[in-house]
Amino acid sequence: MKRLLLVFGLLTVLTAFIPKKELKWEAIGDSITYSNSHPEASQHRISVGYMDDVAKAIPYVQYNNHGYPGWTAKAMAENIEKIGIEKADVYSIFLGTNDWWVGLPIGTMTDYENATGNETVYGAYRTIINKIRSLNPDAKIILMTPLQRTEYVDLNNPKVYIQGQFKPKDGVYLSQYADATKAIAKAEHFELADLYYKSGINLKNAVHFRRLRDPKTGEYKDYKYPEYIGIPYNPETDVYPYPVEAMDMTYDGLHPSDKGHAVIAKMLVKIMKKF
Repeated sequence: MKRLLLVFGLLTVLTAFIPKKELKWEAIGDSITYSNSHPEASQHRISVGYMDDVAKAIPYVQYNNHGYPGWTAKAMAENIEKIGIEKADVYSIFLGTNDWWVGLPIGTMTDYENATGNETVYGAYRTIINKIRSLNPDAKIILMTPLQRTEYVDLNNPKVYIQGQFKPKDGVYLSQYADATKAIAKAEHFELADLYYKSGINLKNAVHFRRLRDPKTGEYKDYKYPEYIGIPYNPETDVYPYPVEAMDMTYDGLHPSDKGHAVIAKMLVKIMKKF
């Protein structure tokens, strides 16, 4: 018995030193995905992205970045044959926030089931997933819900402003896009990184404050959420409302800071370690 235990223990130790087989990962997404390895896009307010964080935690993961700023599920579906998606072990799809802002119709699960085309979120996801399955029918697929977001002002072009999720866009809430992503993941038994509901990134910690002029005095004041809702911002005359010290989970109200990317990566690492 002692000899058997010794042999078993030796095998366990030796197995621990066998290198893991490389796990190839194709990351599909929008500007949040793109920002990985592109710190210049944030004027170097970030230094890493969620893919770098995952690869650091799981060294045998090798990724390709297929992030495109401003892209919706429809744009991704329409271009999925052109962007060089390769055969891989794992695919992640991280979209939704642009879909909400441009008003891409969500559609229904029927659009997904019947592959009705790219004019709805459900239909576009079917196109993307069909492409993935054509490359590797056995691949693991991770769907990622959009992050919660507050008022966004583009760091590189402050004239670009987008309202926060605290009110609907064209009568639709960002959460409804997250719910559609969850529904597809459930129906297909895909892995889900539920960033919207479970990451802990929310309106309160997206930024520490917005620096805006007090409407009464004209003097700048740092307003926390929800105090800043409704206070006007004029990009022609006002300073950028998110100085470096305002950064928390995001650096501009939408795009994750290093801290935010680390949260995303932690959720993905938990999933990928099962593969």
